[in-house]
Amino acid sequence: MNVTVNDSCIGCGACESICDAVFHVEDVAKVKSEGISGNEDCVQEAAGACPVSAIEVA
Repeated sequence: MNVTVNDSCIGCGACESICDAVFHVEDVAKVKSEGISGNEDCVQEAAGACPVSAIEVA
């Protein structure tokens, strides 16, 4: 699974609150790629919850 955060991120923190093993928010969200394995379900949930659709999952 490849997870990226595009430039539309507003740094709301929804992804981090849903899946803090993978996402960390300072000004904008960053992906902690080492945390993806085993957390695919919460990555998908975070992507669905993002209000600006900034999380891209491939």
